[in-house]
Amino acid sequence: MKKEQTKETKLSFLEQFGYFSGDFGGSLVNLYISAFYVTFCNYVLGISPAWMATLIFVAKIWDAINDPMIGSLPDRFKLGKGSDKFKPWVKIFMVPLALTGLLCFTDTTSFPSVIKHAWVAVSYILYGMAYTGVSMPYGAMASVITDSPVERTRLSRARAFGGMGVGILFIPIVSLAIWDDAGNPKASGYFLMAVVAGILSVIFYLLLVNLTKERIHQDHRFVGESAPKYSLGHVVKEAFTNRALIAVMIASIGSMFASAQSMNNYLFKEYYHMPKAMAASSFINLPMMFLAFFAVPHLAKLIGNRKLIIYSAAYSIVAFIILYLVPIPNCYVFMFVSSVANLGLTAFTMLVWALVTESIDYQEYKSGERSDGTMYSIYTFSRKIGSAAAASISTALIGTAGFVAGAAEQVPAFGENIRKLVILMPLVGAVVILVSIWLVYPLTKAKSDEMYEKLHEIHEAKKADNVKSDAEEANNTIELEVQNA
Repeated sequence: MKKEQTKETKLSFLEQFGYFSGDFGGSLVNLYISAFYVTFCNYVLGISPAWMATLIFVAKIWDAINDPMIGSLPDRFKLGKGSDKFKPWVKIFMVPLALTGLLCFTDTTSFPSVIKHAWVAVSYILYGMAYTGVSMPYGAMASVITDSPVERTRLSRARAFGGMGVGILFIPIVSLAIWDDAGNPKASGYFLMAVVAGILSVIFYLLLVNLTKERIHQDHRFVGESAPKYSLGHVVKEAFTNRALIAVMIASIGSMFASAQSMNNYLFKEYYHMPKAMAASSFINLPMMFLAFFAVPHLAKLIGNRKLIIYSAAYSIVAFIILYLVPIPNCYVFMFVSSVANLGLTAFTMLVWALVTESIDYQEYKSGERSDGTMYSIYTFSRKIGSAAAASISTALIGTAGFVAGAAEQVPAFGENIRKLVILMPLVGAVVILVSIWLVYPLTKAKSDEMYEKLHEIHEAKKADNVKSDAEEANNTIELEVQNA
């Protein structure tokens, strides 16, 4: 591994903002579709929850299958003349991602049923592939921006606040555009917000590309000219012996259940009968967001990522059980109490990307091999599986809870059923996170410190060998020139 610095580089605020911009840009499209595509298809297009559940499951499984294939591209092919490994791939896929958002929210109510359903399916699958194409290289970039565990935690925090920022600044505004004053859906509002999300997404991806720097580059001279050829199968096999990666994969599946956002639309419309109230959620969530922003990095440094996530998940489990048992009739009070309960899950959201890069380093520590793009895509495979399960199950549960597509009004029991589901989903997610990190994840703070100390020694030794090799090559060149003279 070749580095441009000889000592730990402290990342500037501007570079952290650049990395934040990458997740903010992707989340503008991703979270918008995740939170509102099902409601758009149910309320505007009149497509049943059961059909949407099937589509989401099939599309997410396809995403999971193609993740390692697309994610391995930066490890297999280098684009451009520069030294950047991941940025060129972000540039290729960022515009297609924005365009697929427009396709998803195109009003096809006048189309024949078969064509309408085909449009919905193809648009959603294309969106998934475009998002994979841009999110894979973006996520793997953290491992080549810095190798410092402290700075990677800062990058993980920056990335987490990218998605959270969209949840606070953009998603609540959507509810004002997609419902009229009578609580009826507006197709034009959905499409308008897709246009806004797409344009802003490209702008923020450009900030990512221009404000961040890939400092760490693979140098094959470290492993010799006889280094084995890249093998996707070999890397995948090695990954599934990596306990740290497996634990994060399982925990991430749980986090997908905890963040099944589309149900909130039904909660505020059918239980509280205030669909535009979601616009207030950004202000109500701000205190907890600021608390997490300042507290999580310091606590992680003090007790370690693993222990902090265990304690935080246990806290959220208790909080959601209380919230389930005690119904709250006021929607604004519910928003606040829910944000307090979610505080524990926020710790995992902020630290998960640091755990991923730590797992990639653990693979190098165990095997001496490093394939950042492929390893990251294997991890995202688990997120897609979790997303497929969470999205399809939650969408199917909307139907079993009593929702009728195209009905002018839903039955009263549907509202109460949705209230329970909105709380049970994150409760299940918190349990999965707790069990996987507590029982499977092997890197305590002490073991992590030991691993990085060993990796530092290995990298410094390889660096010294490389300098020696360069000096010998220079001497041979001089001797040859003298002989020729």
